[in-house]
This record gives sequence, C-alpha cells and structure tokens, in this order.
Amino acid sequence: MKIIGTGSELPSLAVTNEMLSEILDTNNEWISTRTGISQRRIISEESLTELAVSASKKALKNANLEAKDIDFIICSNTVNNYVLPGLSCIVQGELGAHCPCIDLNSACSGFIYALYMAAAYLDMGKVKNILIVCAEEPSKMVDWHARDTSVIFGDGAGATVVTQGKNLKSIHLTTTCAIEPLYYQRELEYNPYTHKQEFKPLVMNGKDVYKMAVNASVQDINTVMKEAHVTQKEISFYLLHQANVRIIETIRDFLGENEDKFPKNIHKYGNTSSASIPILLDEMNMNGQLKDGDILVMSAFGAGFSTGACVMEWSNRMTAAEPPQNNKM
Repeated sequence: MKIIGTGSELPSLAVTNEMLSEILDTNNEWISTRTGISQRRIISEESLTELAVSASKKALKNANLEAKDIDFIICSNTVNNYVLPGLSCIVQGELGAHCPCIDLNSACSGFIYALYMAAAYLDMGKVKNILIVCAEEPSKMVDWHARDTSVIFGDGAGATVVTQGKNLKSIHLTTTCAIEPLYYQRELEYNPYTHKQEFKPLVMNGKDVYKMAVNASVQDINTVMKEAHVTQKEISFYLLHQANVRIIETIRDFLGENEDKFPKNIHKYGNTSSASIPILLDEMNMNGQLKDGDILVMSAFGAGFSTGACVMEWSNRMTAAEPPQNNKM
C-alpha cells in the first residue's frame, strides 16, 4: 500500500483560550500549560459532512483522481448527527462515487485502523484505489460546563487516498477493554420496557489515559520499527495522535528522539480524534516538508482502549493504480 493523495478541512470558527475563559472557569495559562493548545476549530456554520466531503475532494485532487476512480471508501467517525446511514454513505453520495463504503469507530485510533483495513482490501486484489476519510466533531460530546474536557477537543476532517504499492512497511493494532478511563454515552429514545436511561457527556480520567497512551504508543512504535527492520536514525518523522502535548513529549522522551522529528499542530486545532494524523500529514504534504523516501512512523491511541502504529515510506511519485478489471466488490 502507498499514499497517493492527502486532503483536510477545518471549521472556520477558531475558538481561542481567551474566548473559553469567558464561559468557563479557566484561562489561557491553565489550558496551554496542561495541553499545549492555544485554540481549536469548532463547527458552527458548517456541517461535519461538508468538512468530510471537502477533505475528500482535496485528497482526490492531490491524487489526480476523480470520484469514479475510487473503488472503496472507509470512513472513521465517532459521532455525527446521523446514527444511520453511515457517514461514509453520505460522503459517497456527495462525491458522486459509485463504490462500496464502510464506517468504523475506533475513536482516536481510527486512521491507523482504516489503513490496516485498506491494506487488507488491497491484498484481496479486488480494489485499486481507496479513499480514507476521518471526520470528527468531538465538540458535540463534551460538557461545555466542564473545563477538563471541553478545552481539549476540536473538530475537523482529514483524508487520504491509498493504492497498491510497497510503501507500508509494517502495521500493528492493539485493543484492551478499558471503558472507564474514556467513554461517552449517547442518549437513546424512550423504551417502555427499559426503566434505566443513562446519558453522560464525555467522561475522561486524564491520568489513566496519559499512562495508557504513553505506554501503548511506545510499545507499538518499537514493535512496528522492529517488524519493518528500521532504526531510529532512519525515521524522518513521528506523526503522533495530537491528543496532548505532554503525552507527545513524554513519548519522545521515552524514545530519546529529537524534537524536530515530532511535528505538532495541536496548538492550532486541539484534539481532533481520528482526524488528527491525516490533518497533520496533509499539512506537511502541502508545505513540502515530506521528501521522497522519508520514513514515517504513525501512532495513535484512543477510547476502547485501542491503539495502532505503522511504518510508512513516503513517495512523492504519487501515481494511482490502474482501475480493477471487472472485479469490483
């Protein structure tokens, strides 16, 4: 598998720490020192669908493809206005694509899980070009009266187009059932036979999440590097889930790596869940920071507790595969 196109889209509204201090018992220093976030983008006038479609169109353009060239769509999404149909179906229709599509919910690890699924579909030989779109609006899950969670998250969408190639060197997923550290319960419709109705905004135990994220990410990174037979000297960049600058820096310390290998955009966008890595990847691609042959390590961690990491070689010679011959899924 190889990446042949990237795209991203963010809401127009930038909510600064100073703006949050007007509605919450907090201030810029409290937020920035604990999270590294100065502002985040929040959906106001736009919809999540619009962000997802725009990011997808940009990725297709970057890959020099049209919607008709896409053979499968994988959408990573935690929550949106539709329970059904899946967001991937809506994006498919808006793009004018005619291919199967599927949604997955692995929380903040969704992009790595989507890459894993895409690699499996490509190995089947029935598809050639796959669109992965990660679209998230965690601002709809948090309690906007509680500063511990509401200051952390932002909304956004990131997309990639992948095709057959030899650039994915290794990929590794883990899941450990640990609900209490991080969960969100959605309010359901009335049922006359159910007497217990529960609804809670996003619940997060920061200390537990911090420990689990750091330990899992370090282990996953070491695993995929060993499987790919690459050394730290060969790694150009580590693209980590932009959850919290303290988590990123602690992982970097454990690895003993240089700061310039760990690009960040959390200060601008906050934690955009599974969209964070593809948004960061697209920024680096559009800014010309990625060179042909660069070795990238990507690592994410999220509710579940789910984690994933991969080693990917970047190629600036991004050529789409030929369409499959009469073997559509």
